[in-house]
Amino acid sequence: MTIISGFTACDNDKEETVTPVTESEYKFIRILVNDELTRQISLVDPVKLTTESFEALYPKSALYNTQAGRFGALVNGANNHVQLFDTGFEGHGDHVDVKGTPKFGALTGNGNKPTHFKSKGDEIITFNDGDGTLSIAKESEFHVAGSKMTTINAGNKAHHGAMTKFDNGTYAITEKDESVAGTLPERVKIVDASGKTLFASTVQTKGLHGNATDGKISLFGSSSGILVVEPSGAQRLIPHPEKFGTAWFGSILEAKGANKFIGYSAAVGAYIIDVQANSVTPIVESTDLMQVKTDYAGNNLIAFFHNGEVRVYDLKSNAVKKSGSVIAAVAKDETQKPQIEATSKYLYVTQPKSGELLQIDINDFTKVKKVKVSATPYRLTILGIESDESH
Repeated sequence: MTIISGFTACDNDKEETVTPVTESEYKFIRILVNDELTRQISLVDPVKLTTESFEALYPKSALYNTQAGRFGALVNGANNHVQLFDTGFEGHGDHVDVKGTPKFGALTGNGNKPTHFKSKGDEIITFNDGDGTLSIAKESEFHVAGSKMTTINAGNKAHHGAMTKFDNGTYAITEKDESVAGTLPERVKIVDASGKTLFASTVQTKGLHGNATDGKISLFGSSSGILVVEPSGAQRLIPHPEKFGTAWFGSILEAKGANKFIGYSAAVGAYIIDVQANSVTPIVESTDLMQVKTDYAGNNLIAFFHNGEVRVYDLKSNAVKKSGSVIAAVAKDETQKPQIEATSKYLYVTQPKSGELLQIDINDFTKVKKVKVSATPYRLTILGIESDESH
């Protein structure tokens, strides 16, 4: 009996040695997915691979997260509506507190065509395309019954605009001077919380779209070059590489962890924008990119191609960390394409045709798990904190 037990123990030890241990997602991360056709909202626990369903007021909203990660925002410009969703996860640096259960907040926004969303500190901001105003609200108001976002009127005309907020509390906001036909603005001014102009625009462009800030400086994509706006009111253009021709960055991302800005255009690819050096350096040059995202912490760039390939770039070195195919090829004219987001551990990809969310190990693309969300998943956002530490 003793000998048999000894062999059994050895066999068990051997099994434990060769069995690979897959690291799970952070305990306080959640994935929020909404639907294109229905009001269903799916909150996915990526550790347990379970889903809680909620009902939003409208389908097909744009989804965002707040800077602290606790709340998600559903922005529905077609219905002049903003809703907030609370994970209940409150980060405190070295640990996370759980404040109640997941639920919608009481606060709503009813701006005129809210389109562009930003979160800075404890504040959320929308630019309202219908009248050129801003709407703002503080997190302390999110659960106050009947509360509404506050309007900031900066004396703008209606246009497809955007804004950033500086660390000093002022806002860089686009304005339209009608020098270019269409809905895109041409200029940026700096206003205070009352809408009063502190610094007028000094640079006129041929059209602006896409922007980002680190709180100290703001960048706006422009067909005339990359517009750099400082809190002091100083403005200048960083020129595009000559080979761009008429292409320009319609999207600009801030990679917080790497302390870098990335410009993206489907026509040319993704590039590092160095504000100090006034330079634009390629990360990935391609005309086949479907989406480009930073991961949740802003350390890596995720390049998602129409052929189903994903490349993960380390933004400190601009080198490829991982590449490979994760889904079948997607036609460029596909109406509803898969959407991608990433934490430091996993890629998350929606599947609009199967109603699933894929969870893909960022270090091993062959390790894929699926969770059913809704019939026609539309957008997703990552909420919570990359932490396993509770109080």
